[in-house]
Amino acid sequence: MTEFSLDEAVSRLEAEVPHYRVPVVDLIAVQTRDPYKVLVATILSARTKDETTAQAAARLFARAPDLAGLAKLSEAQLARLIHPVGFFRTKAGYLARLPEVIAGHFQGRIPAKVEELVQLPGVGRKTANLVAAVAFEQPAICVDTHVHRIMNIWDYVQTATPLATEMALRAKLPPRYWRRINALLVAFGQEICRPVAPHCDRCPLYDLCPRLGVKPRKPPKATDLRPDSKLSGPRSAGPEQADLADSRPAPPLKLVSWNVNGLRAIAKKGFGEIVADLDPDLLALQEIKAHPEQLPKEVQSLPGYTAYWLPARRRGYAGVAIYSRLAPVNVLYGLGQEEHDQEGRVLTLEFADFYLVNAYLPNAQPELARLSYKLDFCRHFLEFTRALARQKTVVVCGDLNVAHREIDLARPRENEKSPGFSRPERAWMDQFLAAGFIDTFRLFNQDGGNYTWWSYRGGARERNVGWRIDYFCIDGASRQRVEEATIRPEIMGSDHCPVELLLR
Repeated sequence: MTEFSLDEAVSRLEAEVPHYRVPVVDLIAVQTRDPYKVLVATILSARTKDETTAQAAARLFARAPDLAGLAKLSEAQLARLIHPVGFFRTKAGYLARLPEVIAGHFQGRIPAKVEELVQLPGVGRKTANLVAAVAFEQPAICVDTHVHRIMNIWDYVQTATPLATEMALRAKLPPRYWRRINALLVAFGQEICRPVAPHCDRCPLYDLCPRLGVKPRKPPKATDLRPDSKLSGPRSAGPEQADLADSRPAPPLKLVSWNVNGLRAIAKKGFGEIVADLDPDLLALQEIKAHPEQLPKEVQSLPGYTAYWLPARRRGYAGVAIYSRLAPVNVLYGLGQEEHDQEGRVLTLEFADFYLVNAYLPNAQPELARLSYKLDFCRHFLEFTRALARQKTVVVCGDLNVAHREIDLARPRENEKSPGFSRPERAWMDQFLAAGFIDTFRLFNQDGGNYTWWSYRGGARERNVGWRIDYFCIDGASRQRVEEATIRPEIMGSDHCPVELLLR
């Protein structure tokens, strides 16, 4: 492999990417440089597939071709027009407020500067940079998850968050690339360098890319290819890949855990599309706050999955669920402790070679009012998981409601007596790990600044003032089965973000 050259990579992508699907915001920009349409399309595009965004934007612009037309539509009308984009109700609220904010603060004109654009409803730094670059041709760097991920794969930056990537690129990336890097890498990331099973075997950068942290797909066999297939030309897999293709093991299972803070609420925010993007084999949810019959039918049963439920007896409170593509050999509901099981906190699926324990441990509550209850629950929980681990692999996932170490929250000193970071709770976590369980995320990442929960107050998520309280843990004897453990802070919809585990 030759030394990575950004200039060469960009040159190759500029020749290659025109053959890919054009990101919807860039497509709209080609059709019109109208800042209004670029701004609205960018707001709609967040957490939404391009095809859905394009259709919603067309419906909306037919009714509201400009800010004056947008101001005439109610929030309910906007929601109907843009459905089913992700978080359509939230975005409808942003769009309903947009004309008034622009009229009151920017004399009725959409601002061109990033610092001003971020003051608009629904506009974060990514959206602001994209609008500044695409609509106004300003020098801006839009960093979405594709840019963040690919720049780290290339080892061009070493960053933990998209915001950190933006700052690093502002200092390092040659200005001639600022405006066009997002369109290139979004198209490249959607088509070739995908988040899951990237198509390294047909990548135009195969001989350049360091492929840091990449788990490529298994290339199709030569006998499966059409004569005109892209894989039959110079972008085919390197010889070392081709030789190993037939002998590679089956792909690992993808497990995802997510505290959704209300399944009925997140159902209105594009939950189905988010799950489709995550593409898990097993999806464990906590704090569903609903009984199955209270949920929309499309949430009660996701295509390709069987759902298992353990709601709390008290409606609108706690509760856990698992969606599974695999058929379990047994399902265990609770810990066998009536006092605890009525709260719907532990659901276990047993498979041939492992248990998946989905847990939502109690919150100790302000002033630690429920600490004694939590510690008793945790004692029974440890006994339960240790007994399972004597039989086969145990994977424990969920919201454990404790930040274990100081690097697991942004402000440890201010929270020494807070629920989730009190000494007794952290001591229990010490005991849990000492009993043989492994915090899988820390097998791969020992850095601070990696959080899974942020308060809704004070822009905590935007400033990354958070806590890491959601985990995947595994029994020590099964450590070799862990291929990767990651956090997905870019996925919105809850005050928690999903965490992932690849299990061999």
